[in-house]
Amino acid sequence: MTTPPRPLRAAAATAGLALAALVLTACGSAGDGTPGTAPQGGAPTASVSPGAHNAQDAAFARAMIPHHRQAVAMAALAPQRAGSAAVRTLAARIGRAQSPEITVMTGWLAAWGVSTPSAGTPSAGADEHTGMPGMSGMGSSATATSSARPAPHGSGASTAMPGMMSDADLATLRGLKGAAFDTAFLRMMIGHHQGAVTMARAERSGGVYRPAKALAASIATSQTAEIRQMRTLLGAP
Repeated sequence: MTTPPRPLRAAAATAGLALAALVLTACGSAGDGTPGTAPQGGAPTASVSPGAHNAQDAAFARAMIPHHRQAVAMAALAPQRAGSAAVRTLAARIGRAQSPEITVMTGWLAAWGVSTPSAGTPSAGADEHTGMPGMSGMGSSATATSSARPAPHGSGASTAMPGMMSDADLATLRGLKGAAFDTAFLRMMIGHHQGAVTMARAERSGGVYRPAKALAASIATSQTAEIRQMRTLLGAP
């Protein structure tokens, strides 16, 4: 067998090294453009793999789905009950924003093999599953005559997640029309949004699933802005 000339052997060696470097780079990537963090001599850890999630991500989705469902249900009351066009417009925007987010989060849970909270009982049964930091005992109850503030123990307000209205709150809201509805809706929704912002901050702090963290950032930004708008409509500072 004829030995290749020295220049050809050197070129082949260089090409082999380049190929090896390319393979190592690919193996150290999370598959989404992010370098992986792998133990020495091992594969990238699951925390940076595509689609990886942790308990906080699952808790965020399981808590935010019923939270969003309640907001959408409250918003659906506005077209027939609100006295202010501004309140009707705000309610429509809330429904348009949060309904698709419910679908997205439901898809995450299905992909992760995690059960989705059942519909129809948005303020109950979520506490043992959420694991959300700071959620226990933080239900916010607001009525037509009081600003949104944490409900006293035993008031009937949900303690599963912050900002959820009690069945009594929702019954009160359904019975109002005109200016009385507008005031109650805005006060309740301010408390509801504040709870969502708290949950979103927990996800941004403790979650690892990038789409969930991005959604949490969007929720925190948009709902904080809506809180300011609702306070303006109420004439509150």
